[in-house]
Amino acid sequence: MPRENIERQNRLEPQRISHATQALENLGFEPQQIGIELRFLFKGHIVYLYPYSGWFQGKSVKKGRGLRNLLTQLKEGKQ
Repeated sequence: MPRENIERQNRLEPQRISHATQALENLGFEPQQIGIELRFLFKGHIVYLYPYSGWFQGKSVKKGRGLRNLLTQLKEGKQ
């Protein structure tokens, strides 16, 4: 099912990808952009992040939504 507002997505998606990439790099990760998703390694497993929707998942994190929630899990897991 396509999104309702494609124009909004096309406008905001590059900004969200850039913001998420910068936030992950600040924590020491090396995210790779593949299409509209970001991938990076955490505890030896790939984590997938879709910056526009905020959805993330991976074997080493509890799946969920929101960059802030992902960053919290990553900070807690690095300690």
